[in-house]
Amino acid sequence: MTITTQDTDVTRALRGLADDRSSVRLRAALAVGTAPDPRFVDKLVERSAVEPEFFVRDMLTWALTRHPVSMTLPRLLREVRSQRAQARSQALHTLSKIGDRRAWPAITRALLSDADDEVARSAWRAAVVLVPEGDEPALAEVLATQLGRGERETQLSLSRALVALGEAIGPALRAATAAPDPRTRTHALATERLLRDPDAGFESAIEEAKRVVALGGSGQEGR
Repeated sequence: MTITTQDTDVTRALRGLADDRSSVRLRAALAVGTAPDPRFVDKLVERSAVEPEFFVRDMLTWALTRHPVSMTLPRLLREVRSQRAQARSQALHTLSKIGDRRAWPAITRALLSDADDEVARSAWRAAVVLVPEGDEPALAEVLATQLGRGERETQLSLSRALVALGEAIGPALRAATAAPDPRTRTHALATERLLRDPDAGFESAIEEAKRVVALGGSGQEGR
């Protein structure tokens, strides 16, 4: 059997993706994306599930987007059902970058409300990219069930996802401003402010919403 230069390059890149040094893994992922090869896809997905460094994970995602969707999509759709949270999160992130709406059925309510914040945030971003035209109000209703969840970064991610859906989120947000949980009301009001004024900062919107809730309002007075 003849071993070609290409075979040697593939072997070297695959070894590099598992190297102990993050700089070597980063270069390997860059090389794999620069010269896509079907033999890389499984290893890229596997490595994404365990890679500890953000910049390397981002390069792995980029490398996957450089390969044919017909090869990456089935593998990523299996990965969103993984027991490993990072595997689900990275697969969702990569699906959002690929942007193929055939992945939409995989964005389940369970993923949109995943107990792991990183998974949920990735699912929100992917859902906004992949949602079919006309399904935005239904998606908004599901996303609104997560209002008030988590700390600042999680709440900011959800607000951005909701605002990206545009006016379709109106009814879901209005309902949430009357929720019994003050955190939910506050987050809903802040998101409404961002929808009306995209240039308003999240911190400013949250602080304003906190004042309204503290005074016993829902933001619906005078509407």
